[in-house]
Amino acid sequence: MRHESVHRAWPCAGLALLLTLGLMPEGYAADNLSLKGNLVEQACTIRPGDEAIVLDLWDVTSKHLYINTRTRGKGFKVHLEDCNTTIGKTVTIMLGGRENTALPGLFALDGGSGASGIGLGIETLNNKPLPLNTVSDEQVLSDGSNVIELKAYVQGEPNAIRDQTIGHGAYTVTSTFTLDYP
Repeated sequence: MRHESVHRAWPCAGLALLLTLGLMPEGYAADNLSLKGNLVEQACTIRPGDEAIVLDLWDVTSKHLYINTRTRGKGFKVHLEDCNTTIGKTVTIMLGGRENTALPGLFALDGGSGASGIGLGIETLNNKPLPLNTVSDEQVLSDGSNVIELKAYVQGEPNAIRDQTIGHGAYTVTSTFTLDYP
């Protein structure tokens, strides 16, 4: 199936290349383009349903954030199945997204969120921060099923805490996670 998709994509790319080359002045060679790739096998598969994790965080009051600056972390898991340690012995995760400028390393709220003055952070079960767009420590894999366990928390922005201006309302944060088997 993948092989057919590749062949379908090449004619379109070739046509675009030919149209571009047709606009070049004479004297430019068209044989100086080299494309290379590597098709690799993944060490694990993501359990169906874990490709898009939705985590409902509990309601938090601004008063709690003014006193404690942040909430406790709420756990979530990424389940890995059919892991084969001959392909990869470890896994890392990186959560990508838009950074909160007032709280570096934490997620900014998505546009359209009613709340304000807060960011969302991710940490390990041992309370070690996992800043967004940063690769986690390696986790050793075993053959079969494995789990990556993390926690999400809400934190007030320093100025919003100082000035007591945290805005109430619903909020969302969107992230894309990337697994790597170094």
